Amino acid sequence: MTQHKYLLNENQIPTQWYNIVPDLPAPPPPALHPGTREPAGPEDFAPLFPMELIKQEVSQESYIDIPGEVLDIYKIWRPSPLFRAHRLEKLLDTPAKIFYKYEGVSPAGSHKPNTAVPQAFYNAQEGVRKLTTETGAGQWGSSLAFACAQFDLECEVWQVAASYRAKPHRKTMMEIWGATVHPSPSDLTEYGKSLLAENPDHTGSLGIAISEAVGMAAPHPDVRYALGSVLNHVLMHQTIIGEEALLQMQMAGETPDVLVGCTGGGSNFGGLSFPFLREKMKGNMNPTIRCVEPAACPSLTKGEYRYDFGDSAGMTPLMKMHTLGHSFVPDPIHAGGLRYHGMSPLVSHIYELGLVEAESIAQNECFTGALQFARTEGIVPAPEPTHAIAAAIREAMRAKETGEETVILTALCGHGHLDLASYESFLAGKMVDHSLSESSIAEAMKTVPVM
Repeated sequence: MTQHKYLLNENQIPTQWYNIVPDLPAPPPPALHPGTREPAGPEDFAPLFPMELIKQEVSQESYIDIPGEVLDIYKIWRPSPLFRAHRLEKLLDTPAKIFYKYEGVSPAGSHKPNTAVPQAFYNAQEGVRKLTTETGAGQWGSSLAFACAQFDLECEVWQVAASYRAKPHRKTMMEIWGATVHPSPSDLTEYGKSLLAENPDHTGSLGIAISEAVGMAAPHPDVRYALGSVLNHVLMHQTIIGEEALLQMQMAGETPDVLVGCTGGGSNFGGLSFPFLREKMKGNMNPTIRCVEPAACPSLTKGEYRYDFGDSAGMTPLMKMHTLGHSFVPDPIHAGGLRYHGMSPLVSHIYELGLVEAESIAQNECFTGALQFARTEGIVPAPEPTHAIAAAIREAMRAKETGEETVILTALCGHGHLDLASYESFLAGKMVDHSLSESSIAEAMKTVPVM
């Protein structure tokens, strides 16, 4: 009988997160204080994050124990299933074997609760009253709202205006879990007011929303900020995905030849790939590992590798990353979770070391692949992982040309049940492949500090 899914028992949930930093051939560059331009210390992050997360951010330990309270909540949806996409393979008439790790089974419908829950837990331990954050498409905001509800924390979210307007039910989901949600830019911060004064219909960006959320958290001792991607500790929390997938691929008796993951800030990609990259560096396997980003916001493939601010207003520490410039405002593409001007410093560093590859794909190709996937596998993907699906289909078609039985692994990081307006646009033939303007990047790069 054909086996379609590979399931772990609750007692097989990994009890440690994996920190890839100590295993890299060279350490990543440090974050810098925005004023002094010297390496940032714990005290520079303390207004934003609890000390336990700051320790994890700079940890040189390869493994960090997952607290029991976090594991108990993880068990609501973890372990998540690994599927073999037999029906998609048949449609493509390919000898490739396509596997996908499905994170849409979480309460928020994406991988984001894997880090939202521990972030809420550590903040609650330190007596924090409220967390502020930004969100693009809404998966991260929904996840933090859910996590805050588990630990009796208030949650205030600034959602990128383009997604706020296009996806009203994400706002409703956040409110169900008790969060307060604002479009960004908003009239609640001086920075937001200045942008709205210039353009009342501003579509916003993740960098702008970060500035607003950080600005509202930093002055208050009982309020902290939570970030859904980019930082080391966030990517580390997500490695539970890859650790489970390693066990499940062993159950399937397969080793991936190619691993692809959608990449915006880096948390989904790092979560799946880092445990496999560890095994590759040990010589236990040799997969090609590839980041897949949107053609409208391709920080890895078109950005510059240099120090830049993580937010648009220049309030955060400077991080060395692939960046399109912190004032860059991407076109309002449907994959709102991938509309970030920079890439995770850790993913950027690993890319510079030559340990992973990167490619960008336009959204019409992504949604074409999403329809093929949905009509065979039955799951409607969120717009973000359609990029990984498109990349997996590219690999499967290469295997068809060569006749090789390529084993492909990807992460379906969320479902698209609240993204149907995007599919409506595609089905109606109204979806536009936004082309990236070199002049807009050049203009945004003028604001990047000279280091």
